[in-house]
Amino acid sequence: MPTFIHGKSTGVLLNEYDLSAYFNSVDASTSLETAETTGFGSSAKSYIPGLVDATISLSGMFATDASGSDAVLATILGSATTPILTIPFETGSIGKKAIVAKAHETSYSTSNPVGDIVSVSADFNASTDGTTNVTYGLRTGVTLTAGASIAYGALAALTAVDNAASSAAGGISNLHVTANSISGGTTTIKVQHSTDNSTWADLITFSAVAASTVTSQQSAVASTVNRYLRVLPSTAGSSGAITFHVSFARF
Repeated sequence: MPTFIHGKSTGVLLNEYDLSAYFNSVDASTSLETAETTGFGSSAKSYIPGLVDATISLSGMFATDASGSDAVLATILGSATTPILTIPFETGSIGKKAIVAKAHETSYSTSNPVGDIVSVSADFNASTDGTTNVTYGLRTGVTLTAGASIAYGALAALTAVDNAASSAAGGISNLHVTANSISGGTTTIKVQHSTDNSTWADLITFSAVAASTVTSQQSAVASTVNRYLRVLPSTAGSSGAITFHVSFARF
């Protein structure tokens, strides 16, 4: 029996913002350019693979909030820093599918119909890391957090995700800290991996998150990723709470 997912649970995390409530449609696409190699005497066309291209399109509602759809999308257009974008398919659940992306915003538009709400739309093109030229701008991965607010004293290892097997080519992870009232010290968020869901080793350690600071980060690894993954947060803070989202995509 097929297992279907309703679109109402989709989320939109862009840099340090949870913009889920502002959007009602997300389209993601990956395509491969091909170059024709058909020669004389051939009876059918032949091709070789070329460059991969990946795009994400968002559409939804215009809002005037200081950190709402218009303020965020208008600001990042043309930014020299590539935006970090995560699209969880089932918000609030660990181990569910997510699009893990790093992509430039290429267009932003608004629409003002006389008989309906003012709307927004934006397009993004995936970007490489600029060093290894790996197109990990858009990958399919899993969520490692539920995105709930966690009090400073309750930060502990989260539920592990079982991939059924290890993978050898590395992967990428996105971190979005969307709310943070922890004071008195920094917060450290790690992705750990394990072969047996018992003994754990650090795989990715994101840069420490300063007190009362919201932020986003993407980090990559090129080594083997073991079967199980989990997130381990910790803090030197003495009060407050933090809301963060972590996803991971294997290569």
